[in-house]
Amino acid sequence: MIVYGRNAVREALRGRRAAEVKDVWASSGAAREPWLADRTVRMATGEEIERRCGSSGHQGVCADAGSYHYSGADELLARRSPLIVALDQIQDPQNLGAICRTAECVGADGVIIPERRAAEVTPAVCKASAGAVEHLPVARVRNLADFLAQAREASCWCYGASAEGAEGRTPVDYGSVDYCGDGVVLVLGSEGSGLRPRVAKACDELIALPLHGRIESLSVSAAAAALLYEILQIRARTS
Repeated sequence: MIVYGRNAVREALRGRRAAEVKDVWASSGAAREPWLADRTVRMATGEEIERRCGSSGHQGVCADAGSYHYSGADELLARRSPLIVALDQIQDPQNLGAICRTAECVGADGVIIPERRAAEVTPAVCKASAGAVEHLPVARVRNLADFLAQAREASCWCYGASAEGAEGRTPVDYGSVDYCGDGVVLVLGSEGSGLRPRVAKACDELIALPLHGRIESLSVSAAAAALLYEILQIRARTS
């Protein structure tokens, strides 16, 4: 995997894949970054870097970081009172990257994504996450509803974000929930259709953010940020 962008490359050099990073290519300007001082850098023009990574958003640097290694879902559930973000068919790499960035910043234990019909960790996701995926465990599961059932068996509470509710269930206000004690799985639906019925049914509770403006919804990454920081704040008060 050729990762690109200054944040993505910097975090690859100090994250879980650090030992696997092989070559680093940089323009004369990017090569002066302090975090590249101890690295052997191959000098390249911007055009050469763009051809190598396939994106004009490289910011003058890219690196061969090897394959991305997904974590196991069981590993995340085995943690003490974990905070996990589960994504139901999020297909936009920018949204996946942004959610991973927020999840890493709040100290979440990991992100769960489906194996099919969903964005996976790609160089674009690495850049959109500002390198957060180099530190945050990301696990892939075959069936998200089955994972949520497994999470509930592991004493986690599963909260599905759904502004309009689903399966005949009315969502409660996101601030009225006690996210403390046991593990928490925050479930976020796809950009267009939200949570699928079986996934919504597998959640213990549906929660919603208030919308006081004229448009009908937040982006999934914005909703994730608001909800995760609310969960962080509530859990911090009782720690």
